[in-house]
Amino acid sequence: MAQKTKAAAKPKKMPTFAWEGKDKKGNSIKGESVAANPMLVKADLRRQGITPSKVKKKSELFASANKKSIKPGDIAVFSRQLATMISSGVPIVQAFDIIGKGHDNPSMQELVMAIKNDVEQGNTLAESMAKHPRYFDELFVNLIDAGEQSGALESLLDKIATYKEKTESIKKKIKKALFYPTAVLVVAFVVTTILLIWVVPQFAELFKGFGAELPAFTKFVLALSDLFIEYWYLIFGGIILGVFAFIEAKRRSHKFNYFLDRLMIRIPIIGSILNKAAIARFARTLSTMFAAGVPLVDSLTSVAGAAGNIVYSNAILQMKDNVSTGQQLQLAMKQTNLFPSMVVQMVAIGEESGSIDTMLTKVADFYEEEVDAAVDGLSSLLEPLIMVILGVLVGGLVIAMYLPIFQLGQVVG
Repeated sequence: MAQKTKAAAKPKKMPTFAWEGKDKKGNSIKGESVAANPMLVKADLRRQGITPSKVKKKSELFASANKKSIKPGDIAVFSRQLATMISSGVPIVQAFDIIGKGHDNPSMQELVMAIKNDVEQGNTLAESMAKHPRYFDELFVNLIDAGEQSGALESLLDKIATYKEKTESIKKKIKKALFYPTAVLVVAFVVTTILLIWVVPQFAELFKGFGAELPAFTKFVLALSDLFIEYWYLIFGGIILGVFAFIEAKRRSHKFNYFLDRLMIRIPIIGSILNKAAIARFARTLSTMFAAGVPLVDSLTSVAGAAGNIVYSNAILQMKDNVSTGQQLQLAMKQTNLFPSMVVQMVAIGEESGSIDTMLTKVADFYEEEVDAAVDGLSSLLEPLIMVILGVLVGGLVIAMYLPIFQLGQVVG
Protein backbone atom coordinates (compact mmCIF):
# COMPACT_ATOMS: atom_id res chain seq x y z
CA MET A 1 0.00 0.00 0.00
CA ALA A 2 2.88 2.32 0.90
CA GLN A 3 4.62 1.46 -2.38
CA LYS A 4 1.50 2.41 -4.33
CA THR A 5 1.28 5.79 -2.56
CA LYS A 6 4.95 6.44 -3.20
CA ALA A 7 4.61 5.57 -6.87
CA ALA A 8 1.59 7.84 -7.24
CA ALA A 9 3.54 10.75 -5.79
CA LYS A 10 6.41 10.50 -8.31
CA PRO A 11 4.82 12.59 -11.10
CA LYS A 12 4.63 15.60 -8.80
CA LYS A 13 8.17 16.67 -9.69
CA MET A 14 8.91 15.92 -13.32
CA PRO A 15 12.22 17.05 -14.81
CA THR A 16 12.64 19.42 -17.72
CA PHE A 17 14.52 18.16 -20.79
CA ALA A 18 16.30 20.32 -23.38
CA TRP A 19 16.15 18.73 -26.81
CA GLU A 20 17.48 19.24 -30.33
CA GLY A 21 16.26 17.68 -33.56
CA LYS A 22 15.05 18.19 -37.13
CA ASP A 23 11.57 18.75 -38.48
CA LYS A 24 10.03 17.15 -41.59
CA LYS A 25 11.77 19.69 -43.83
CA GLY A 26 15.17 18.96 -42.32
CA ASN A 27 15.41 22.23 -40.42
CA SER A 28 17.25 22.14 -37.08
CA ILE A 29 15.06 23.07 -34.12
CA LYS A 30 15.39 22.92 -30.37
CA GLY A 31 13.22 23.41 -27.31
CA GLU A 32 12.27 22.18 -23.85
CA SER A 33 9.75 19.61 -22.63
CA VAL A 34 8.52 18.51 -19.21
CA ALA A 35 8.16 14.72 -18.91
CA ALA A 36 8.86 11.79 -16.61
CA ASN A 37 11.81 10.51 -18.71
CA PRO A 38 13.65 11.15 -22.00
CA MET A 39 11.83 8.29 -23.78
CA LEU A 40 8.50 10.10 -23.34
CA VAL A 41 10.06 13.29 -24.69
CA LYS A 42 11.30 11.46 -27.81
CA ALA A 43 7.94 9.77 -28.33
CA ASP A 44 6.12 13.10 -28.03
CA LEU A 45 8.53 14.76 -30.50
CA ARG A 46 8.09 11.96 -33.06
CA ARG A 47 4.30 12.37 -32.82
CA GLN A 48 4.88 16.00 -33.83
CA GLY A 49 7.01 15.00 -36.81
CA ILE A 50 10.32 15.93 -35.18
CA THR A 51 13.31 13.58 -35.28
CA PRO A 52 15.18 14.05 -32.01
CA SER A 53 18.97 13.98 -32.09
CA LYS A 54 19.71 15.04 -28.53
CA VAL A 55 17.64 14.96 -25.34
CA LYS A 56 19.32 16.10 -22.15
CA LYS A 57 17.94 16.67 -18.67
CA LYS A 58 18.33 20.28 -17.52
CA SER A 59 20.39 20.92 -14.40
CA GLU A 60 18.26 21.01 -11.22
CA LEU A 61 20.42 23.88 -9.96
CA PHE A 62 19.38 26.21 -12.78
CA ALA A 63 15.85 24.83 -12.98
CA SER A 64 15.19 25.54 -9.28
CA ALA A 65 16.54 29.07 -9.66
CA ASN A 66 13.84 29.82 -12.25
CA LYS A 67 11.03 28.18 -10.28
CA LYS A 68 8.27 30.20 -8.74
CA SER A 69 5.80 29.12 -6.13
CA ILE A 70 2.29 28.27 -7.26
CA LYS A 71 -0.13 30.91 -6.01
CA PRO A 72 -3.91 30.62 -5.60
CA GLY A 73 -4.25 33.07 -8.48
CA ASP A 74 -2.44 30.57 -10.74
CA ILE A 75 -4.99 27.89 -9.82
CA ALA A 76 -7.83 30.33 -10.57
CA VAL A 77 -6.38 31.09 -14.03
CA PHE A 78 -5.80 27.37 -14.64
CA SER A 79 -9.43 26.64 -13.74
CA ARG A 80 -10.68 29.23 -16.23
CA GLN A 81 -8.35 27.98 -18.99
CA LEU A 82 -9.43 24.38 -18.48
CA ALA A 83 -13.12 25.36 -18.39
CA THR A 84 -12.76 27.35 -21.62
CA MET A 85 -10.96 24.53 -23.47
CA ILE A 86 -13.32 21.77 -22.33
CA SER A 87 -16.36 23.88 -23.30
CA SER A 88 -14.72 24.45 -26.72
CA GLY A 89 -14.56 20.70 -27.31
CA VAL A 90 -10.81 20.23 -26.69
CA PRO A 91 -10.07 16.72 -25.28
CA ILE A 92 -9.08 16.91 -21.62
CA VAL A 93 -5.59 15.40 -22.09
CA GLN A 94 -4.84 17.81 -24.95
CA ALA A 95 -6.17 20.70 -22.84
CA PHE A 96 -3.72 19.85 -20.05
CA ASP A 97 -0.91 19.58 -22.57
CA ILE A 98 -1.67 23.04 -24.03
CA ILE A 99 -2.05 24.69 -20.61
CA GLY A 100 1.06 23.04 -19.18
CA LYS A 101 3.38 23.87 -22.06
CA GLY A 102 2.05 27.41 -22.32
CA HIS A 103 2.60 28.35 -18.66
CA ASP A 104 5.51 30.61 -17.70
CA ASN A 105 5.91 29.10 -14.23
CA PRO A 106 7.90 25.80 -14.31
CA SER A 107 6.27 24.70 -11.03
CA MET A 108 2.83 25.13 -12.58
CA GLN A 109 4.01 23.26 -15.69
CA GLU A 110 5.06 20.32 -13.53
CA LEU A 111 1.75 20.30 -11.67
CA VAL A 112 -0.36 20.39 -14.85
CA MET A 113 1.73 17.75 -16.62
CA ALA A 114 1.63 15.50 -13.53
CA ILE A 115 -2.19 15.64 -13.58
CA LYS A 116 -2.17 15.01 -17.33
CA ASN A 117 -0.01 11.88 -16.88
CA ASP A 118 -2.32 10.57 -14.14
CA VAL A 119 -5.37 11.07 -16.37
CA GLU A 120 -3.60 9.30 -19.26
CA GLN A 121 -2.96 6.34 -16.94
CA GLY A 122 -6.71 5.94 -16.41
CA ASN A 123 -7.31 7.92 -13.23
CA THR A 124 -10.27 10.27 -13.00
CA LEU A 125 -9.63 14.01 -12.98
CA ALA A 126 -10.81 14.23 -9.35
CA GLU A 127 -8.43 11.44 -8.28
CA SER A 128 -5.53 13.08 -10.11
CA MET A 129 -6.17 16.47 -8.50
CA ALA A 130 -6.66 14.90 -5.05
CA LYS A 131 -2.97 13.89 -5.14
CA HIS A 132 -2.10 17.59 -4.89
CA PRO A 133 -4.08 18.79 -1.82
CA ARG A 134 -1.79 21.79 -1.43
CA TYR A 135 -3.28 23.31 -4.59
CA PHE A 136 -6.66 21.57 -4.93
CA ASP A 137 -8.58 21.51 -1.66
CA GLU A 138 -11.38 19.12 -0.71
CA LEU A 139 -14.01 21.52 -2.03
CA PHE A 140 -12.34 21.75 -5.46
CA VAL A 141 -11.93 17.96 -5.72
CA ASN A 142 -15.52 17.29 -4.58
CA LEU A 143 -16.90 19.63 -7.24
CA ILE A 144 -14.80 17.98 -9.97
CA ASP A 145 -15.93 14.54 -8.76
CA ALA A 146 -19.58 15.64 -8.82
CA GLY A 147 -19.14 16.96 -12.36
CA GLU A 148 -17.57 13.72 -13.58
CA GLN A 149 -20.21 11.52 -11.96
CA SER A 150 -23.12 13.59 -13.27
CA GLY A 151 -21.65 13.97 -16.76
CA ALA A 152 -21.72 17.77 -16.40
CA LEU A 153 -17.98 18.37 -16.01
CA GLU A 154 -18.06 21.16 -18.60
CA SER A 155 -20.61 23.28 -16.72
CA LEU A 156 -19.07 22.43 -13.32
CA LEU A 157 -15.63 23.57 -14.50
CA ASP A 158 -17.13 26.90 -15.50
CA LYS A 159 -18.75 27.26 -12.06
CA ILE A 160 -15.48 26.30 -10.34
CA ALA A 161 -13.57 28.85 -12.42
CA THR A 162 -16.09 31.56 -11.49
CA TYR A 163 -15.93 30.50 -7.84
CA LYS A 164 -12.10 30.62 -7.73
CA GLU A 165 -12.03 34.02 -9.47
CA LYS A 166 -14.58 35.50 -7.06
CA THR A 167 -12.92 34.11 -3.91
CA GLU A 168 -9.47 35.28 -5.02
CA SER A 169 -10.92 38.71 -5.73
CA ILE A 170 -12.35 38.82 -2.19
CA LYS A 171 -8.97 37.77 -0.73
CA LYS A 172 -7.19 40.57 -2.60
CA LYS A 173 -9.68 43.13 -1.34
CA ILE A 174 -9.25 41.94 2.26
CA LYS A 175 -5.46 42.13 1.96
CA LYS A 176 -5.83 45.62 0.52
CA ALA A 177 -8.03 46.66 3.46
CA LEU A 178 -5.54 45.32 6.03
CA PHE A 179 -2.47 46.64 4.24
CA TYR A 180 -3.04 50.35 4.89
CA PRO A 181 -3.27 50.22 8.72
CA THR A 182 -0.20 47.97 8.81
CA ALA A 183 1.68 50.32 6.49
CA VAL A 184 0.82 53.32 8.72
CA LEU A 185 2.21 51.60 11.82
CA VAL A 186 5.37 50.36 10.10
CA VAL A 187 6.18 53.69 8.40
CA ALA A 188 5.45 55.64 11.59
CA PHE A 189 7.72 53.39 13.64
CA VAL A 190 10.57 53.53 11.10
CA VAL A 191 10.45 57.33 10.77
CA THR A 192 10.25 57.83 14.55
CA THR A 193 13.15 55.43 15.14
CA ILE A 194 15.38 57.21 12.60
CA LEU A 195 14.66 60.58 14.18
CA LEU A 196 15.20 59.34 17.74
CA ILE A 197 18.47 57.50 17.03
CA TRP A 198 20.19 59.84 14.55
CA VAL A 199 18.55 63.29 14.60
CA VAL A 200 17.55 63.96 18.24
CA PRO A 201 21.07 63.24 19.65
CA GLN A 202 22.44 66.10 17.50
CA PHE A 203 20.07 68.50 19.24
CA ALA A 204 20.96 66.98 22.64
CA GLU A 205 24.60 68.01 22.11
CA LEU A 206 23.44 71.53 21.26
CA PHE A 207 21.26 71.79 24.38
CA LYS A 208 24.14 70.89 26.75
CA GLY A 209 25.57 74.42 26.46
CA PHE A 210 22.25 76.20 27.03
CA GLY A 211 22.55 76.33 30.84
CA ALA A 212 18.77 76.65 31.14
CA GLU A 213 15.91 74.36 32.12
CA LEU A 214 14.55 72.48 29.10
CA PRO A 215 10.78 72.17 28.49
CA ALA A 216 9.15 68.98 29.78
CA PHE A 217 8.20 67.87 26.26
CA THR A 218 11.82 68.22 25.11
CA LYS A 219 13.07 66.27 28.16
CA PHE A 220 10.61 63.47 27.37
CA VAL A 221 11.80 63.20 23.73
CA LEU A 222 15.49 63.26 24.80
CA ALA A 223 14.83 60.52 27.37
CA LEU A 224 13.02 58.47 24.71
CA SER A 225 15.98 58.96 22.36
CA ASP A 226 18.42 57.77 25.06
CA LEU A 227 16.22 54.73 25.64
CA PHE A 228 16.24 53.81 21.93
CA ILE A 229 20.00 54.33 21.61
CA GLU A 230 20.84 52.32 24.73
CA TYR A 231 18.37 49.47 24.33
CA TRP A 232 17.85 49.37 20.55
CA TYR A 233 18.83 45.67 20.42
CA LEU A 234 16.18 44.82 23.01
CA ILE A 235 13.52 46.88 21.22
CA PHE A 236 14.17 45.44 17.77
CA GLY A 237 14.83 41.96 19.21
CA GLY A 238 11.52 42.12 21.05
CA ILE A 239 9.69 43.16 17.87
CA ILE A 240 11.28 40.35 15.83
CA LEU A 241 10.58 37.82 18.59
CA GLY A 242 7.01 39.07 18.87
CA VAL A 243 6.42 38.72 15.11
CA PHE A 244 7.95 35.22 15.14
CA ALA A 245 5.83 34.20 18.16
CA PHE A 246 2.70 35.59 16.44
CA ILE A 247 3.39 33.61 13.25
CA GLU A 248 4.08 30.40 15.18
CA ALA A 249 0.99 30.81 17.35
CA LYS A 250 -1.15 31.44 14.26
CA ARG A 251 0.30 28.36 12.60
CA ARG A 252 -0.02 25.98 15.55
CA SER A 253 -2.75 27.18 17.94
CA HIS A 254 -6.43 26.79 17.03
CA LYS A 255 -7.44 28.76 20.14
CA PHE A 256 -5.19 31.67 19.18
CA ASN A 257 -6.60 31.72 15.65
CA TYR A 258 -10.14 31.69 17.02
CA PHE A 259 -9.31 34.57 19.38
CA LEU A 260 -7.64 36.52 16.55
CA ASP A 261 -10.48 35.97 14.06
CA ARG A 262 -13.06 36.90 16.70
CA LEU A 263 -11.08 40.06 17.52
CA MET A 264 -10.66 41.04 13.87
CA ILE A 265 -14.37 40.89 13.04
CA ARG A 266 -15.10 43.21 16.00
CA ILE A 267 -12.66 45.95 14.95
CA PRO A 268 -14.57 49.04 13.70
CA ILE A 269 -14.69 49.44 9.89
CA ILE A 270 -12.23 46.57 9.20
CA GLY A 271 -14.44 44.13 11.11
CA SER A 272 -17.41 45.09 8.95
CA ILE A 273 -15.40 44.35 5.81
CA LEU A 274 -14.26 40.96 7.17
CA ASN A 275 -17.84 40.02 8.13
CA LYS A 276 -19.16 40.91 4.69
CA ALA A 277 -16.32 39.02 3.02
CA ALA A 278 -17.03 35.90 5.12
CA ILE A 279 -20.74 36.05 4.23
CA ALA A 280 -19.93 36.50 0.54
CA ARG A 281 -17.57 33.54 0.66
CA PHE A 282 -20.13 31.38 2.47
CA ALA A 283 -22.85 32.23 -0.05
CA ARG A 284 -20.60 31.79 -3.10
CA THR A 285 -19.23 28.43 -1.94
CA LEU A 286 -22.59 26.99 -0.89
CA SER A 287 -24.29 28.12 -4.11
CA THR A 288 -21.54 26.45 -6.16
CA MET A 289 -21.91 23.20 -4.18
CA PHE A 290 -25.70 23.28 -4.58
CA ALA A 291 -25.38 23.84 -8.32
CA ALA A 292 -23.14 20.76 -8.47
CA GLY A 293 -25.85 18.67 -6.83
CA VAL A 294 -23.88 18.02 -3.63
CA PRO A 295 -26.18 17.24 -0.63
CA LEU A 296 -26.65 20.09 1.85
CA VAL A 297 -24.94 18.40 4.83
CA ASP A 298 -21.89 17.45 2.73
CA SER A 299 -21.85 20.95 1.24
CA LEU A 300 -21.74 22.61 4.65
CA THR A 301 -18.69 20.55 5.62
CA SER A 302 -16.78 21.85 2.59
CA VAL A 303 -18.15 25.39 3.06
CA ALA A 304 -16.87 25.44 6.66
CA GLY A 305 -13.38 24.60 5.43
CA ALA A 306 -13.49 27.42 2.88
CA ALA A 307 -14.98 30.10 5.16
CA GLY A 308 -11.64 31.81 5.80
CA ASN A 309 -12.60 32.69 9.39
CA ILE A 310 -12.69 30.22 12.30
CA VAL A 311 -15.66 31.95 13.94
CA TYR A 312 -17.73 31.40 10.78
CA SER A 313 -16.26 27.91 10.26
CA ASN A 314 -17.40 26.82 13.73
CA ALA A 315 -20.82 28.37 13.15
CA ILE A 316 -21.22 26.58 9.80
CA LEU A 317 -20.27 23.23 11.38
CA GLN A 318 -22.90 23.86 14.05
CA MET A 319 -25.38 24.63 11.26
CA LYS A 320 -24.45 21.33 9.62
CA ASP A 321 -25.23 19.44 12.84
CA ASN A 322 -28.59 21.20 13.15
CA VAL A 323 -29.51 20.63 9.49
CA SER A 324 -28.58 16.93 9.77
CA THR A 325 -31.25 16.56 12.48
CA GLY A 326 -33.92 17.95 10.16
CA GLN A 327 -33.74 21.66 10.93
CA GLN A 328 -34.20 24.16 8.09
CA LEU A 329 -31.08 25.92 6.84
CA GLN A 330 -32.49 29.42 7.42
CA LEU A 331 -33.33 28.57 11.05
CA ALA A 332 -29.86 27.10 11.63
CA MET A 333 -28.31 30.28 10.18
CA LYS A 334 -30.46 32.50 12.39
CA GLN A 335 -29.32 30.70 15.56
CA THR A 336 -25.64 31.54 14.89
CA ASN A 337 -26.32 35.30 15.22
CA LEU A 338 -23.71 35.90 12.52
CA PHE A 339 -25.84 36.28 9.40
CA PRO A 340 -27.85 39.47 8.75
CA SER A 341 -31.63 39.22 8.53
CA MET A 342 -31.55 39.90 4.78
CA VAL A 343 -29.33 36.85 4.16
CA VAL A 344 -31.52 34.60 6.33
CA GLN A 345 -34.67 35.80 4.54
CA MET A 346 -33.11 35.21 1.10
CA VAL A 347 -32.20 31.65 2.10
CA ALA A 348 -35.72 31.12 3.50
CA ILE A 349 -37.22 32.22 0.16
CA GLY A 350 -34.81 29.92 -1.64
CA GLU A 351 -35.82 26.96 0.52
CA GLU A 352 -39.52 27.59 -0.10
CA SER A 353 -39.09 28.05 -3.87
CA GLY A 354 -36.45 25.34 -4.35
CA SER A 355 -33.88 27.81 -5.69
CA ILE A 356 -31.37 28.13 -2.84
CA ASP A 357 -28.40 28.23 -5.24
CA THR A 358 -29.88 31.19 -7.14
CA MET A 359 -30.64 33.12 -3.94
CA LEU A 360 -27.19 32.41 -2.52
CA THR A 361 -25.57 33.62 -5.75
CA LYS A 362 -27.48 36.91 -5.43
CA VAL A 363 -26.38 37.21 -1.79
CA ALA A 364 -22.75 36.58 -2.82
CA ASP A 365 -22.93 39.18 -5.60
CA PHE A 366 -24.43 41.76 -3.23
CA TYR A 367 -21.85 41.27 -0.47
CA GLU A 368 -18.93 41.15 -2.89
CA GLU A 369 -20.01 44.56 -4.17
CA GLU A 370 -20.35 45.71 -0.53
CA VAL A 371 -16.79 44.59 0.22
CA ASP A 372 -15.51 46.35 -2.89
CA ALA A 373 -17.21 49.63 -1.92
CA ALA A 374 -16.08 49.32 1.72
CA VAL A 375 -12.44 48.76 0.75
CA ASP A 376 -12.51 51.76 -1.59
CA GLY A 377 -14.04 53.85 1.21
CA LEU A 378 -11.42 52.65 3.68
CA SER A 379 -8.64 53.52 1.25
CA SER A 380 -10.02 57.05 0.84
CA LEU A 381 -10.26 57.42 4.63
CA LEU A 382 -6.81 56.08 5.42
CA GLU A 383 -4.83 58.07 2.85
CA PRO A 384 -5.28 61.40 4.68
CA LEU A 385 -5.08 59.58 8.03
CA ILE A 386 -1.58 58.35 7.14
CA MET A 387 -0.49 61.92 6.46
CA VAL A 388 -2.00 63.12 9.75
CA ILE A 389 -0.30 60.40 11.85
CA LEU A 390 3.09 60.92 10.23
CA GLY A 391 2.66 64.68 10.48
CA VAL A 392 1.87 64.50 14.20
CA LEU A 393 4.82 62.22 14.93
CA VAL A 394 7.42 64.06 12.87
CA GLY A 395 5.97 67.48 13.69
CA GLY A 396 5.88 66.63 17.42
CA LEU A 397 9.56 65.64 17.42
CA VAL A 398 10.53 68.79 15.49
CA ILE A 399 8.56 71.02 17.90
CA ALA A 400 10.17 69.28 20.90
CA MET A 401 13.63 70.02 19.50
CA TYR A 402 12.92 73.65 18.61
CA LEU A 403 11.05 74.66 21.79
CA PRO A 404 14.31 75.38 23.73
CA ILE A 405 15.59 77.43 20.78
CA PHE A 406 12.39 79.49 20.75
CA GLN A 407 12.66 80.06 24.51
CA LEU A 408 16.28 81.11 24.19
CA GLY A 409 15.31 83.58 21.47
CA GLN A 410 12.68 85.10 23.77
CA VAL A 411 15.19 85.43 26.62
CA VAL A 412 17.78 87.06 24.37
CA GLY A 413 15.14 89.37 22.91
